[in-house]
Amino acid sequence: MKLIVMLRVKRELKHLEADTTPRSICSRIYRWMGEFWSKMASRLYSRSVSWDYVRGLLNYSLSCCINALLQSFSATNELLDILNKWHPSDGTDERNVPLQLRNTLEAMRDKSHPAPHKDFLNCLYRQAIRPSTQQDADEIFHIILNLSQKQMPDAVAQEIRSLYEIKVETQVVCSKCKFIHRAPSSLFSLPLAICERENTLESCINSFFKQQKLPDSEKFYCDRCDEKQPSTHEVNLVSLPPILCVHLKRFRNNDGFTRKLSNKVTFLETFGSDIFTAGKSENADCLKADEYYSLYAVIVHIGTAMFGHYTAFIRPNQDQMWYYADDSCVRPSTWADVQDTYGGSRQYGDTAYLLLYRKKSRNLSG
Repeated sequence: MKLIVMLRVKRELKHLEADTTPRSICSRIYRWMGEFWSKMASRLYSRSVSWDYVRGLLNYSLSCCINALLQSFSATNELLDILNKWHPSDGTDERNVPLQLRNTLEAMRDKSHPAPHKDFLNCLYRQAIRPSTQQDADEIFHIILNLSQKQMPDAVAQEIRSLYEIKVETQVVCSKCKFIHRAPSSLFSLPLAICERENTLESCINSFFKQQKLPDSEKFYCDRCDEKQPSTHEVNLVSLPPILCVHLKRFRNNDGFTRKLSNKVTFLETFGSDIFTAGKSENADCLKADEYYSLYAVIVHIGTAMFGHYTAFIRPNQDQMWYYADDSCVRPSTWADVQDTYGGSRQYGDTAYLLLYRKKSRNLSG
């Protein structure tokens, strides 16, 4: 398959004629790659295997990113429960993201449906993203959740926000008068920078919440001193949601060039409140003594920053096994396979990009 791709790319480059600008070259290659993966997915679909709670999704015009996210949404029963509480007057609105998302998640449970996500893709293509282009999974994750909130009644939208919302407080401390400037904010995913060496999820979290001294070029305006002053900046954790999405920031921009960091990042299948010790505020509502987070979905990126592919590991039910979804192909998997996405072994190999954890209690069986 790699040889086919290389030969076709060379052929496309020859057809560019006089227009050989980088933008034109990338645009044409991306467009062809979308057509190529769609055709390959159509061929693979007839050979894919159906499993309980999991079904493959055809790749339409580089839709692998959305396909992988849909697999994670499908494994988030709490999200579908919220969407089912909403009964819009127009049940066929083609531009309504939460409606099409709900229809897709319901249709994914019907193995006989050939393309349960086609209407959802078209819905996003009409108003949010361009087809046949490389997408960033964290960005699309936010687009879907933000559009869902805007296009639903406030009460239901708040339930979706509460399902994923990470509440934090930014504190900037004036180095001269020690006045603390506080600003509350919220996130749908926890953005963790990774170092160009081996990392652990805990070390990345500690780095995110670590106090930092702002450089002189970024002095903060202190209201009390009435002028810009040297200061320190830190983020404190206020509360954690039922579904925690962790974004491992593997793409780094240097002088306009984006590259991928494939460095190793180890993460646990389950963890308790200890991992957030460094970032807790005094009255933080995080994890109780009997609560913990359990991993149930991993969005995986394969390739480079310019030419990549997304797949997903999901565990639809915590009492069942892991599954691996690569567009239309689905197969049973294991925790050992998930661990292979830590990174570090191959420069452009399979690397975990988004981690989704579900809050659970040791006093409950579910």
